[in-house]
Amino acid sequence: MRVAVAGTFGPLHDGHRTLFEHALRFGEDDVVVALTSDDLAVETRHEPRPIPSFDERVAAVTDAIAEIDAWDREVEFRELTSEYDIAEDDPSIDALVVSPETAPELEAINDRRRDRDLEPISGIVAPYVLADDGERISSTRIVKGEIDEHGKLIE
Repeated sequence: MRVAVAGTFGPLHDGHRTLFEHALRFGEDDVVVALTSDDLAVETRHEPRPIPSFDERVAAVTDAIAEIDAWDREVEFRELTSEYDIAEDDPSIDALVVSPETAPELEAINDRRRDRDLEPISGIVAPYVLADDGERISSTRIVKGEIDEHGKLIE
């Protein structure tokens, strides 16, 4: 199975690592990691915040994957320039790793794939990783100085 995972991934945190771990676990054929372009990263933020550059994010994700890849998977990195990009038009993708927050988007992605005469993709839902306060870890919370990348509260 060829599995994709996509996101901004910056700053990187344990929630992202869980997404990568799921992609690696199920990506028997290989894994595609798609990172938003610098422009798309800014466009898709719900609130403005600093975001590391595309190259910095690729380097951080490469290092994180190397640390957790117990399966020695082939990993391909791609740049996302639109919201659904590879998920809606790459016929080689069999499954997409998503968070509980983004899982509902699979229906729209599969509708778009059907419109292109492509097979629907499966969703692999990775659970949220919670911080010490019981709230989910997020890049926004890290940037705000609430938690570190592992969910430890910053006082």
